[in-house]
This record gives sequence, C-alpha cells and structure tokens, in this order.
Amino acid sequence: MNHKNFIATDCGSTTTKAIYIEKKKDGYRLEKRGEAPTTVEAPFEDVTAGVVNSVEELEELSKKAFLLKDGKGVIRPNDGKKGVDAYVSTSSAGGGLQMLVAGVVKEMTAESANRAALGAGSIVMDALAINDGRKTWERIELIRNLRPDMILLSGGTDGGDVNHVVEMAEVIKEAKPTSRLGSAKLPVIYAGNIDARNTVQEILGEVCDLFIVDNLRPTLESENLGPAREKIHELFMEHVMQQAPGYPKLISWTDAPIMPTPGAVGSLIERIAEKEKIQVVGVDIGGATTDIFSVFSDKFNRTVSANLGMSYSISQVMAEAGWKNVMRWVPFEMDEQDLRNRIKNKMIRPTTIPQTLEELIIEQALAREALSLSFEHHKSLAVGLKGVQQQRTIADAFSQKSGGESLIKMSDLDLLIGSGGVLSHAPRRVQSMSMLIDAFQPEGITELAVDSIFMMPHLGVLSTINADAAVEVFDKDCLVRLGTCVAPKGEARKGESILKVELADGNSFEMGFGEIKLIDLGVGEKLEAKLSPAKKVDLGDGPGKEMSVSLTGGQVGVIFDTRGRPLTISTNEEERIRSLKTWHESLNLYPE
Repeated sequence: MNHKNFIATDCGSTTTKAIYIEKKKDGYRLEKRGEAPTTVEAPFEDVTAGVVNSVEELEELSKKAFLLKDGKGVIRPNDGKKGVDAYVSTSSAGGGLQMLVAGVVKEMTAESANRAALGAGSIVMDALAINDGRKTWERIELIRNLRPDMILLSGGTDGGDVNHVVEMAEVIKEAKPTSRLGSAKLPVIYAGNIDARNTVQEILGEVCDLFIVDNLRPTLESENLGPAREKIHELFMEHVMQQAPGYPKLISWTDAPIMPTPGAVGSLIERIAEKEKIQVVGVDIGGATTDIFSVFSDKFNRTVSANLGMSYSISQVMAEAGWKNVMRWVPFEMDEQDLRNRIKNKMIRPTTIPQTLEELIIEQALAREALSLSFEHHKSLAVGLKGVQQQRTIADAFSQKSGGESLIKMSDLDLLIGSGGVLSHAPRRVQSMSMLIDAFQPEGITELAVDSIFMMPHLGVLSTINADAAVEVFDKDCLVRLGTCVAPKGEARKGESILKVELADGNSFEMGFGEIKLIDLGVGEKLEAKLSPAKKVDLGDGPGKEMSVSLTGGQVGVIFDTRGRPLTISTNEEERIRSLKTWHESLNLYPE
C-alpha cells in the first residue's frame, strides 16, 4: 500500500509519546513529535485521553488536523489536508505483559518457553519446571500469588513421554489461577508434546481459557517459537488489553494490533538485522528494567533484567554490582556511605537528573554496571539448544548440567545500539559511546549508535504495516551514528606495543596495551586503514593477522581501544584513578 503519512503512539507507564511521519522527496521522514502524561489511572482511567493529548500536540506543531472532532479517533484516510493513511500504537502502560512459563526440563523446554515469552515482549515473572527443586505445593502457591496475565505451558518432544507435562498441567489446575486484572478465566497456551494435547485439554479446559499451538521443541534438535509468540501477541490484545482502562476504544482506532513496547523494539531490531544482513545487539535501559535484544546468525533473543534500572531499581544495581565495581569507573576517592546515600536519593526521587559533574560521573558509572550485568544475563540465556547430540533419555535430560553455547560472539558483532535516557540524553555523545564500550566490551571492529528520542517502539509496530518506511526513518531520523570502535582482543604488559595503525590520510601511530585513542571522523565519512596487531593479539581474523578495513565515522568518530578483552582495571587506588583520568582526557569525556 502506498502510504503517504502515519501517526504512531507509544503508551508508556508514565508518558504517551506520539510521532508523525510523512513521505517527502527524499523518502519517509519524522516530521513532529508530541507527548503527554499517560492516563490509565484515576481520575481519567482511559488511555485514549493521553493519546488524544499527545496527538493534539502534533496538530499544534504541524498545523494539520489529525483528530476527529469528537476526539473519538484519528482521521483516516489522509485527504491531502487532514488525517493520515494509518495509525498504529504500542503499549507498556499498566505494567506491560506479565507471564509465567512452565516446562518439563529447566534447561530445555522451560528455557524454550522463556525465549518464546521474552521474544513476544513479555516480562517473565518466573519459570516452573519439574526439576526446578520446588515442591508441588510451592508451585501451586507461586501460581496463586503471582497472578500473571497468561501462562505458557510446554514440555516433551513430539511422540515422547507425556507424564511430566501432564503433571505440570495438574499443578496449574490445582492452583486455580486468576489474572491480576481479574478476568474470569486465565489464558493458558499449551505448546508441548502433541500426544498430550487431549489430556491437557481434559485437565485445564474447565479451569482456564486454553489455547493449543505447535510444540516449542518438536525434537531435541529444533525449536519452533513462532506459533507461541504469535498466540501471545493475539491474547495480549484480546485478553490483557481489553481489560485495561480505555484500551478496547484504542484497539478500535488502530490499523494494526497494539504491540507490547519491548516486542515492538524487538521486531524492529529483527528487521534491521534481516535487511542489512548484520549481527546486532540493542539495549534499552529504563528506570526499572533493562531490555537487551540480539540477532546473531539469524537467531533473535531478548532478555529483561527486571531489577536493573537507573531510578526505581538503582539500589538493586548497587547491590548486585557491589561498591568496588561501581567505584572502578569513578576517577576520585569516595566514601562508601556517601555513594550509598546518593543512590538512595536517586531511588526516592526517580525523576531527578545529575546537578554536578561529580553526580554525572557516578550515574554513568552505575549505568556501566547495570548494562554490563544485564548483558551477562542476556549471554547466559541467548544460547544454542541444550540436549542436542546427547543421550536422549529422560534421565539424561534431567541430569544435564551444561548445554547450549552462548550465541553471542562479540567479534562478529556489526552494530551496537543504545537506547534509554542515560544513553540517549547523555550531555555529550562521547559519554554514550564510552558507556557502551565499557559495558559491552565489543571486540574487533564494531559500529555504535544511540536512539535519538526513543522512537524504536513506534517504528517497530509501524514495520508490521510498512517495513520500508520504518527502516528508512530508523536510519535517517532515529539512529544517531556515534562512530566505530576498534578493539583488539588479547593481553600484554602495560605499555607494550600491540597495535600499529596506518590511515589513508597519511596519519599513522602505534598503541600500547592499556590505552584508548579518539580520532575525528564525521557522520557519513569513511577512512581506509591498515591495522597490524601484535603476535598474540586478535582483531577478528586471528592472532597477529593484519587487516585492511574501511572505518565509518559518526558524531564521536573512531575510538581505538587497546585496554584488552576482558577489560581489567587496576585494584590499586592510585593506579586506577590515574588510568581513568588518562582515558577520560584521551576522549575529552568530562571537560571542565
């Protein structure tokens, strides 16, 4: 369909953000952006009030009419003077989509169910499995207390043993689950062994709203997440959204199903990876949670670190990282109690922003730890299938300790995208780039970017009706290209020469171990370079292998990072502060 313009909204837990996109001579472009407080709570209790307010701001800014006179929706189609060709929306208001997953083996079907639920944009409250160490009564109590929006039940390969998945269905039946929104029957999706379908139907048919889809793990060697993910989206619309204040009205306004905000971001990252044929990692760091998305070898994964955020969850970041790990990024001495007091202040006043350079450095140190911890969590879950090429008996499956290898190969990563206030709104773009490099530790040659105004959810849902428009706006108006990081992997003695760089503009230099260097290269500019690593140092082609590459510029430029992988910082206080100050000066990170 030849769309000329669109409006997309994202109904967040606190703010509803609207964007207006129009087709110009140079393609689709973001024209205007408006926002208003979200209105799912009293006194409004109608999400469409916030949507109308945010779209009214678009009207004021663009001097165009988009809303019907009675405020009952967006004018469609576009007649050249008023209205748009399509209106789409995402939502995480009211706590987003909260799910419980259940499988037979923790390391296999329960993990596949976890991946399916996370990939659909849900928050996974817990994962149950026969071998999770809980007693039956504990599982029943857990289901009753959690009150999820829906349950995903999987287990067994097609044609295999049915007893264990039937046992898990019995547990759900005994729990008599109810949702947090108080619907009559809780939706349960069964995506397990096809031989157990009839029995599961008999057990759960009366107490739950049961939906049966294809098995998540039809064989040990294969995983089929698509049907379960699609059913989750469908039920999110039909069950969860229909009960939230004003959503039935909003659903009637939109031209595509409303998507959970993280699901929409994931869809966009999948499309970018597919279109550009690249390996991508994306991160969205919020006030309460950090979402990480990745596409490696055409496999999409998403994880939610539910207690790692920069305001409501900032104390949890400190608890998990530890005082010493936070302080390793701070180039001055500080009393532990002083740091804890500052963090608690941020937690009880979540909307405040740093007022001094010292506060900014501390906040960005905490962001590095939140991102790093979330990425470690992601790597542990973004793994290949467990149970493959092993003795295929239930006993062996239950005793499996190890299994799938992480799919995340940092040396293969082409693009790292950061999103969320602390990254998108850092006072200097080089600070965003530095936080991403320190937290994710890319290897070899990697491009970095940030989402300029958190437009990715809007473009993700837009991609379901016009992928070209979404990808075009993403590239031209959403992504802020920061530049490229060149980071050899390997270790050496401090100061020992490990990389020679010869640039096509005539410049050449050598770098010792433990250094970082920034060269200026603007957005859209390319620079040919010959890179010669030392014998035991690897840039991606193997230890000591020379590479000729084309480096891409950005708002920051190209950063050469020879601090080693994994990056280690001295535990000696004086040496640590000296190193940090040197690195900060090299990047002009915090100019006085």
